[in-house]
Amino acid sequence: MIPVDLVGWVIALGLIAFIVGSAVRILYEYERGVVFRLGRFVTVKGPGLRFIIPVVDKLEKVSLRTIAMDVPPQDVITRDNVSIKVNAVIYFRVVQADKALIQVENYLYATSQLAQTSLRSILGKSELDDLLAHRDRINQDLQQILDQQTDPWGVKISNVEIKHVDLPVEMQRAMARQAEAERERRSKVIHAEGEFQASQRLSEAAKILATEEGALQLRFLSTLTDISAEKNSTIIFPLPMDLIRPFMKKLEKEAGDTK
Repeated sequence: MIPVDLVGWVIALGLIAFIVGSAVRILYEYERGVVFRLGRFVTVKGPGLRFIIPVVDKLEKVSLRTIAMDVPPQDVITRDNVSIKVNAVIYFRVVQADKALIQVENYLYATSQLAQTSLRSILGKSELDDLLAHRDRINQDLQQILDQQTDPWGVKISNVEIKHVDLPVEMQRAMARQAEAERERRSKVIHAEGEFQASQRLSEAAKILATEEGALQLRFLSTLTDISAEKNSTIIFPLPMDLIRPFMKKLEKEAGDTK
């Protein structure tokens, strides 16, 4: 039979162990402990070994690490009446643990819902071209709006990134045709610019050949050199009149003297 004194000691030791276990809390470096005493907020405890009053105090742990949360795909109609589906990711962290517990019931759920509604609101005011071309600016606008609205909760929104924009198939085809037409336009403009520059150079070259004596003959001889480099057995070329004009003048002069 177990002695009564031994049973008493066991109960006493168990009670002491329960009280000590209830009074001691260990907080990691990234955690903060919000202490409530009889339901009223008392203080926020930092990391390390912390003691509270058993039964009277209650300690709630809050993580201060940055949280990456996916925003589910949202159906959005842009300002130019294009139906798209957009999803995003937000990065945030708790900076005031007491507000995160007192001011909002569930700051994770509340932040997620707020991000979804803000995403639809901001993108609904933007045109599709702005969304695709100025995504960084839209991300910054979303970050500022969310950060302003979550500040009373002690939550800091550090970054918002639009991950994917799902366009309708018809819009994808239209954008592909537009891109192809733009590339063709640039090609034609570049070709026309090249033709214009070439015509300018040819005009300048023609003026030089017309004003400089012997330039045409030099160009003619240069052309013959280029032709002779090819593997041709027979070359037919016109004889420039400038080469035989002195002989013709001499013959005309002799014919005049004889008369």
